[in-house]
Amino acid sequence: MGTLWIVAASIAGVGLLSSLRILWEYERGVVFRLGRLTRAKGPGLVFVVPFGIERMKRMDLRIVALDIPPQDTITRDNVSVTVNAVVYFRVTDPAKAVVEIEDYYFATSQLAQTTLRSVIGQSELDEILVEREQINRVVRDIIDEGTDPWGIEVTAVEVKDIGLPQEMRRAMAKQAEAERERRGKVIAAAGEAQAAVKLAEAARLLQDHPVAIQLRFLQTAVEIAAENNSTTIFPIPMDLFKPIVEAGERLKALGERSGSPGDGSKTLDAEAAVGALPAGADQVLPAGIDPTMLTEAAKTILGIGSGGSSADEQAIPEAVPATQRAADGEGGGEPSGEGEDE
Repeated sequence: MGTLWIVAASIAGVGLLSSLRILWEYERGVVFRLGRLTRAKGPGLVFVVPFGIERMKRMDLRIVALDIPPQDTITRDNVSVTVNAVVYFRVTDPAKAVVEIEDYYFATSQLAQTTLRSVIGQSELDEILVEREQINRVVRDIIDEGTDPWGIEVTAVEVKDIGLPQEMRRAMAKQAEAERERRGKVIAAAGEAQAAVKLAEAARLLQDHPVAIQLRFLQTAVEIAAENNSTTIFPIPMDLFKPIVEAGERLKALGERSGSPGDGSKTLDAEAAVGALPAGADQVLPAGIDPTMLTEAAKTILGIGSGGSSADEQAIPEAVPATQRAADGEGGGEPSGEGEDE
């Protein structure tokens, strides 16, 4: 009799020890009593009726990172891309995760893959590249809605990489290069505009202070001489050439206003133009130079009196024999007299 009590006590002790379960804080135990769902227990020390009357299935409530393999799909604008992502989800209702779905992990993975392909196929390439946050939000909402009956909550979806064909990458690189060149040209044009404004201000200052341009010439000469070269620069003020330029302009204007060829007005205009030269201009001519010859050459170069050149040329041969006859008449008076005497 005593032995029977010892055996019974041993069996009761073993059954009591086997009916105790310890669940961690992130775990829950779904208990089935004779095959029927009772409730989820935990965390801590949980008692389960031994000898197969109650059975418990452990469920992990921590967030799971599910990697979605690369998905080959075509966007709405007919561009072939390869997209992969990662899904973060966790079990919120352990009883539903056990009863409603056989393998919630595999089911969530398949749903995430099909959803990702569907969303990418309904979007254009520019939207996928630029509005990635919106793509992540849409995919997360669709997956979360599909897994809610299973007791699964999708916390986040992140698109990791978007693979493009090599031809599309080259085209995008050219587009980016062209955009950079456009920005560079716009910036350079803006700089030229600002520089033009500053140069206009500097020109006005130099116009008000003419001596400043001479100082600028000297500064430029110093900068050039500092480079150990054999070039020598002598800045010449433009004021020295002003009388010559003004005289040439007056001569040209008078020549344009002169009369028709053969008209005496050209000669008068030419004389007026010659008179417009600076005083003492004929005094600086070299010795042996005829001023009249230089005046005629200037008329020919400027086109003044060119029309009457033929008449003058015809008059010259006629004048020369007359002069010769006059000379012969003066010098040959005696021979003619002698002939008469004879």
